[in-house]
Amino acid sequence: MSADPPSNRPTVRGARRAMIVAVVVSLVLAAVLGIAALLTGEFGELEGRILLSTLVVAAFGTTALCHLAVVTRRVRVVGYAGLAASAVAAAVALVLVWADEAFRSSDLTTDVLLLCTIAAVALAHTNLVLLLAGRAHPAIRAGLVGTLAAIALVAVLLATLVLTDGEIGDGSWFWRLLGVAGIVDALGTIALPVLALLVRPPAPAPVSAPSPDSVRVVLDLPPDLAARLDAHAGDRSREEAARDVLHRGLP
Repeated sequence: MSADPPSNRPTVRGARRAMIVAVVVSLVLAAVLGIAALLTGEFGELEGRILLSTLVVAAFGTTALCHLAVVTRRVRVVGYAGLAASAVAAAVALVLVWADEAFRSSDLTTDVLLLCTIAAVALAHTNLVLLLAGRAHPAIRAGLVGTLAAIALVAVLLATLVLTDGEIGDGSWFWRLLGVAGIVDALGTIALPVLALLVRPPAPAPVSAPSPDSVRVVLDLPPDLAARLDAHAGDRSREEAARDVLHRGLP
C-alpha cells in the first residue's frame, strides 16, 4: 500500500502527537476533577460541564488517532472522512454540554450528535482494520471484506434506528440482523490480526533475468515522483512499473 510523499509525514506525526497530548491531558483533568469532587464533596453544574468537555476531547482524540493511522496510505480518503465525522460529533457534543436546557432538548441536535458519533466510531474501526489492507494473502483479504461489510451494516442499522426514532427496532428481525452483523464484526476484528501473524505472504514471483541486449538505466527520482511510481506499481517492482510507463508513454 503506497504512502504519501515524505513531505506530508511530519505533519501527520505532529497531528498524532497533538491528539495523544489532548487525550492524556483530558483524562488527567477528568481524574483531577473526580478526585476533587470525592475529597471536597462539592461537584456543581460548572464542574460537571468541565468534566464532560474533557471527556469529549478525549473521545475525539482517541478516534482521531485511529483516522490518522491511514491518512498516509492509499485509503486516506476514509481517514479524512473519519476526521470530519469526529470533529462534527465533538463540536455538537461541546455545544450540547454548554448550551441551555432548551437547546439540549432539541431532537434534531441529538440526532445529529448520534449520527456523527456512529459515523466517527464506525470509520475509526474501519481505519484500524484497513491497516491490514496491504496483506496479499487470500484469507486475509476475504476476512477483511467480510469485516468491513459487517462494520458498515452495523453502522447503517444503528443510524436507521436513530432516524426512525427507534420504530424500526420493534421487529425481532432487526435485532437479529444487528446481532449477526455485530458477531461477524467482532470476529473479524479479533481474528484478522491473529491470522495476519500466522499466515505468510505468498512468495514473490521470480524476476526474469534481463535480456543480453537490454540497456540498464539508473534514474534519480524526486520523492513525489517515486511515490507516484510506487502507487502505479501495486504488487509489482519499481523496475516493472517503470518499463510499463515507458512502453505506454513512448510512441
